Formats: sequence, C-alpha cells, structure tokens
Amino acid sequence: MGTLFVSILLPVILAFILKALLHKKERGATVKVGGEPGLTKRNHRFEKLVERPWEGATTVAHVFEQACKMHGPEKFLGTRRLIKRELEPASDGRSFEKLTLGSYEWLSFAEAFEQACNFASGLVALGHRKGERCAIFAETRADWFIALQGCFRLNLSVVTVYASLGEDALVHSLNETEVKTVICDQKQLKKVIDVGQKLESVKRVIYMHEVGETREPSVSNAPTSWSIASLKEVKILGQVSLVQPDLPASGDVAVIMYTSGSTGLPKGVMITHENIVATSAGVGKIVPNLGLKDIYVAYLPLAHIMELTAECTVCAYGAAIGYGSPLTLIDSSSKIKKGTKGDLSELSPTLLTAVPAILDRIRDGVRKTVDSKVGLPKRLFYLAYQRRLAAMEGSWFGAWGLEKLLWDALVFIKIRAVLGGHIRLMLSGGAPLSGDTQRFVNICIGSPIAQGYGLTETCAGASFSEWDDMTVGRAGPPVPNCYIKLINWEEGGYSITDRPMPRGEIVIGGPSVTLGYFKNQAKTNEAYKVDETGMRWFYTGDIGQFHQDGCLEIIDRKKDIVKLQHGEYISLGKVEAALGGSAYVENIMVHANPFHSYAVAIIVPSRQVLESWANHKGFHYNTLSDLCEMEEATKEVLLSLQKVGKAAKLERFEIPAKILLVSEPWTPESGLVTAALKLKRENLRKEFDQELEKLYA
Repeated sequence: MGTLFVSILLPVILAFILKALLHKKERGATVKVGGEPGLTKRNHRFEKLVERPWEGATTVAHVFEQACKMHGPEKFLGTRRLIKRELEPASDGRSFEKLTLGSYEWLSFAEAFEQACNFASGLVALGHRKGERCAIFAETRADWFIALQGCFRLNLSVVTVYASLGEDALVHSLNETEVKTVICDQKQLKKVIDVGQKLESVKRVIYMHEVGETREPSVSNAPTSWSIASLKEVKILGQVSLVQPDLPASGDVAVIMYTSGSTGLPKGVMITHENIVATSAGVGKIVPNLGLKDIYVAYLPLAHIMELTAECTVCAYGAAIGYGSPLTLIDSSSKIKKGTKGDLSELSPTLLTAVPAILDRIRDGVRKTVDSKVGLPKRLFYLAYQRRLAAMEGSWFGAWGLEKLLWDALVFIKIRAVLGGHIRLMLSGGAPLSGDTQRFVNICIGSPIAQGYGLTETCAGASFSEWDDMTVGRAGPPVPNCYIKLINWEEGGYSITDRPMPRGEIVIGGPSVTLGYFKNQAKTNEAYKVDETGMRWFYTGDIGQFHQDGCLEIIDRKKDIVKLQHGEYISLGKVEAALGGSAYVENIMVHANPFHSYAVAIIVPSRQVLESWANHKGFHYNTLSDLCEMEEATKEVLLSLQKVGKAAKLERFEIPAKILLVSEPWTPESGLVTAALKLKRENLRKEFDQELEKLYA
C-alpha cells in the first residue's frame, strides 16, 4: 500500500495542489502609468522595467563584445559540413536537390568576435564610409550574424530584407534607405544583379560563399560601377588593416527592418540598440537557466524580428547557436538525402523557436506516421496520448507518476528523437498557436511551450507565457521590459470595464518600443505616441483581454473588421483562427463583402486528411487539384467548418456560407503569405479575385 501511495496517489495529490496554486498565481500585476487612460499590466516579478542584461551592456555591440570575452573558448556558432549535393529524379520526371550533410563545425565566441572585427575593418578598406547604410539580404546562417555584428562595430545601421521579398519590395527597400553596400548569399546575388539597373545608391556587393561551394558566382551582368567581393575576401582584407571600432550609443538606429506586411510595399521599422538590448534582457530574465549548457537551433529568417532578438538573447547569455534550414530540419525534410540526419537530429538542441505553421506540420507529420500503422503501435499511441491529455487538463485519473514515465519510455521517446531528443523549452510566435498543437507539443515532445506576442514595432517580445503555465490560447503576462495597456475601443464594443475580463485595444510601452517608420512620419504619428513621462507607446490595432491572473489573450483585430450588408460585424482574423482548427484546413482566408450578408473562404486543404477521406469514401481522382474540384470534397470541408465554428461559438453569419478549395500551397515565394506565414490579404484577394466573385454570384 505504501508503494502504491508514493508512486501513484501522491503524484496525483501533489499535482492537484500545484494546479490549484498555479490557478491563483498572479502573473501580470496592475500598474499606474502615463498616457491614454486604460488598464495596464507589468510582469509580476519586476516592479521596474528591465532595460539591460547587466550594467554596461547598453548596445548590441557592447553585449556581443562582452559576451565573447566572458565565454571566449566556448562553442558559439555552428554550421553543418556539406558532404555531397546531388539531384534526385522523382516519379513525375522532375529532379529535386538532395544534400548529404555531416556534423556541425563550430566557431568559438572568441573566433566569432575576431571575424566580426575583421569584417568591420574590411568594410572600411573597401571604402564604406561612416553614416552609410549596409543591407543584409540572405538566408539565415552564421555569416549573417557575423556581418551584422561587424557593421555594429562601426555604428552602421543595417537594413534587413527578407530573402523571399519580391523584386519591387527589394528595390523599394534598398532605394528608400539609400544603401551603399549589399551583403547577400550567392542565391540572392543573382536577384540583386537582376535589379541592378534600378538600384540608385548601391556601390558595393559582398557575397557569402555557399557551404561546400568552390565555384565563384557569375557577376558578368552586374553594373560596371559596382565593386563585388566575397565575404571571405573582405575578412582577409580587414585582417591585414585593422581599424579601431566606432561603437554606437544606445539610442542609435541598429536596424531598419522591412516587414513583409500584409498590404502594399513593406515599411521600414527603425529599431535602436536600446530596443534590442531591452528585449534580450527581458526574455533572458524569464527563460529559466539560460546559459552555456543550452544549444539554440536557428533556421527562421534572421530578417524577422523574432529570430534576430532570439539570437541576440542566446548570445548574451552564452548559449550556442546551430544553424539549419526549414528544408533540412528533420530526417524526412525535403532536401535531406535518405539516410542522412536532419539538423535537429545532428544538433540535439535544447531551445527551439517556431511559428505555428511549422509546429502544425510536425504534429500532422507525426499523426500521419501513426495513422499509417496498424494494430498495437497505433492503439498504444492514442491510448498514451489520451491518458496524458487527461492529466494535463487536470483530471485526477489521467496518467501521472510512474504511468507518465512508462508512456514516455514506450511511446513518446521516439517522437522526441525527431527533434533531437533534448528540447527543454520551446517558443511559438508570429501567429496564434492552436490549443491542439500546444497540447501535442506538451505531450509528445515533453517540453513546455511558451506562446509569445509581439510585433516588429515593439522589437518582438511584448508578452510571453510562463513555463509553468499549462493553459492554452493565451500569450502570457508582459515581458519584464515592457508594459501592456488595454484601452477602450468603442466602435468595436470592447471596454476595460467588460466582465468577466477587461477588453480593449492593446497598447505597448517601454524601452523596447521602436522609433517609428523610416521616412514615414504620417504612419509613425498614427501608431506611436509619447506620454508626459517620455515613455513611447505603440498602438497595435490588436484587441486583447486580460485574464484574472494578468495574462493576455488576443481575441480580435481592428483592421480585419468588416460590416456585412445587414449591419453585423465580422472579424476575419478571429474567424480564420477558429476555423483553422478543422483537420481539413492547411490554410484559410475568410473574405467578407459589405454588399452581401454572408462570408466566403478560400482554403488550401490538408492533403493528407482530404486524400484519406476520399480514399475511405472510394472516390477516384488523379491529383489533389482534381479532388479539390469535386463537389463532395467541398461539402465535406464546409461541414467540418460548420462543426468547428459552432464549437468555437461563432455566430452563424461568421461561418463561411461558400468555400473554394485550392491545391497549390501559399508560400512566401508566391507572395501570398509573409515570411512568418501570415496572410497577405490584399495579394490573396487579387490572386483569387475572379473566384471570390463566383462565390458571391
């Protein structure tokens, strides 16, 4: 009886007590601040805003230098060795590139610092002058981070450009900021050369060699006025002609980040050194035990604020960064040669940042593998999953104690190996994370996953769910470097006096709030305000509500509100988030026309789920496109949306009355979603203009 109590009953009782304590825990505390009246919260652990990780760390350049001195011989930046690159034919006659990759090769903190100093000196030797701007236009890699830090050694503002941006956006970004030097990888070098005649200020182009590539790229079509050199050559040039650094001040502009916005040409957000340092300090304070034992896997775009601040943060606290790519991340990734380990298997990281779309794909991939099995393995997985799910949702009779350890060893250990087997913390940001995916990560990966909320204009992190918070659908309390305020939005019917939870537009204040939009004072004045104490506030346009414990939940978006023919308001983003819970939905754009009384939707279906349904029903089809055109498939998906919408308590008019299934996925390269996989609504409307008209016919 004593053994039974210790192994089973005691863990259940302790878990119940812990759950009760956490439910009462204050995570966001109310605080009085200046500016527009509203309800404001701060992080419960810090009475004053956190601005820097330690004294003297006032700029990104200072943080980098001091971190490199503190952790000199420790491994820092890792890149996989390329063994072989080959083309592999597919059954449809096309060929796909496959990579055979080896182990990670590491630069120490001291070596990375030396390379950054050499690059800075090389820029001067090439003729880059003080006050001129550089642009980095490349995929995420170690040289990206080194080039950034090299520019900061000279107090140069760096313009960041998504590698997936189209030609018009690239030209606009480089011309508007009058960039003199473009730093790019070999893949993007061709794009830069192709638009060379349209670039008004560029004088120098520095390209990064591809890993394992020995051939020099063709530059014969480049403008003759350009000076073109490799990054390696610039480092060597700097090594023999070192210059003294010209370090920035905290208020200097570090980065002008062009966001792949959902409408029109991208806007350049001016981000100061103070902004980045404050966010790094705030996040570093709440990630438990962040330090030398950690390895962070870097594969998201460094031109996105979430990845940039993540890498600056782990650098500050001495963690290692191993670089990969979305196409080589796991053993089954599209570019990985069969029999070769993916980046995660090889690296075994402890920290992972992801956007929800990637986590959804990992979840769907695991479920597809499980569903393809028969007999005991499949039954065991779903039994283990349901037992652990019951426990996580507070049931006394779920899998606790020894039973939890048993399921981990029998079932989930193989799934955890897909991500390297050592993930201890995960962060999701860029878009809302579904409760189903969050629970999947908690159970199958076995790590807490924090959902973050922030914008480029707030230098990423504004709120961050805490690691012991097992609730879903919330974005946590404010990060220690900022305040979050809710203000009334009367037109939308949201008020801070609403019960049971105060609601309103989210306004963010503190040292992480950026300066505004480059050469766009009108837009800056619309979105930014400075209060009587000198604090900057950014008006997000997002609608949130505070839970009783001070955690934030995003519930709506001002710009997505459409008034239907009979006066009802529909929030497109809210409806899309709810309907995305359908297993049939890979991606969805809800559209509402003010001259009609109902909404419609364009949907990219989940290939696996839709084909599984069709095969079960005995339908015959040749391609996914054929299946999407079948009336039966459209009816099945629409029925699923109606069920999911009803469960999410959507109003009848909010659920699309008609839908169109499309087979081609929406990618950043197609211009239909951003690099963070958010919808580019205007581009989608133009792309499917005729189809939307037919849905309303």
